[in-house]
Amino acid sequence: MRPHQSRGDRVRDAFTAHGPLGVLLVMLVVATVVVPVAPVTPAVAQPARWAGVVPVDGPPLSTPPDRLAAALNCPAGFPRSAREPVLLVHGTGVDADLNWGWNQAPALRGRGYDVCTIDLPGRSTGDIQESAEYVVHAVAALHSATGRKADVIAHSQGGLQIRWGLTWWPGLRNMVDDVVSLGTPEHGTEASALLCALPCAAAAHQMTPGSAFLTALNSGDQTPGAVSYTSIYTRDDLVVVPYRTAAKDGARNIGIQEVCGIRLVTHVGLVYDSVAFWLVLDALSRPGPADPQRLPTGVCLRYPYVPGVGALDVARASAVVVPAAATALATASRTHHEPPLRPYASQQ
Repeated sequence: MRPHQSRGDRVRDAFTAHGPLGVLLVMLVVATVVVPVAPVTPAVAQPARWAGVVPVDGPPLSTPPDRLAAALNCPAGFPRSAREPVLLVHGTGVDADLNWGWNQAPALRGRGYDVCTIDLPGRSTGDIQESAEYVVHAVAALHSATGRKADVIAHSQGGLQIRWGLTWWPGLRNMVDDVVSLGTPEHGTEASALLCALPCAAAAHQMTPGSAFLTALNSGDQTPGAVSYTSIYTRDDLVVVPYRTAAKDGARNIGIQEVCGIRLVTHVGLVYDSVAFWLVLDALSRPGPADPQRLPTGVCLRYPYVPGVGALDVARASAVVVPAAATALATASRTHHEPPLRPYASQQ
């Protein structure tokens, strides 16, 4: 490591020398030495009161109803908007506020959307099959409360959870209009494969290419139901490796650099990049998936971040979000093997 390098330079050198594992190791080092900073401002939301679990056609939910209900947070007075409600699903190693509270959540609320978030157990380091039940319940609760289909925006692992729900709970397909995934390892990531050379978190095993989880998820229709699927990814992603594993059959797959040739957007950057946000808005406001041809003229040259996000927010998030995710993975329960498939998936 050369002296006086930035954190970004160290990550890129680690990737060149050691691949994704090197990146994860650098993240763990950064997590131990980062200077404390002010926390990311959380979204203003109050827990919604859900009367039990809304029935959904599919396997019974094994998670206690009170836990499912406690994980879902919607604005006070929900529902208030005439628009479809939006559910934001966070990625591995963080919670809803770290992932969304300073970028797309307030930006979407400012545009009149009812935005709900969900805090998944163990910061999504455990069995993805368990986390998916929280997402299934959240979508069903939003549909029950509003009488409308929900739009789901998911970052990283969150995209696997909603896909798992839509695959194995057929009743959920009538409750979802759009699924927009940002940097989701739809077919796994080599970063997990290297990380799991040693005992690792359950979710990391499941995101390893060729895992039983991914094999079951991708063996059939990758975009089930009359749902509009948009997958957004970036070639600068050092977490989803190779980056094109974020594409899935049947979806509208959009690379940020296919829209704006040389734009630098990292894995975390997908949640605050303005072009990614314009694509999200296009998917939510128009029938079908996002279409880059409908984006405003000159979108690549406009303000680089989600409205309301500034350079200080990005710098602060970089100092908090990445170390938080690395720490969560480092301190999670680790195992030599991925969790067994649930009976409903293993019998197919």
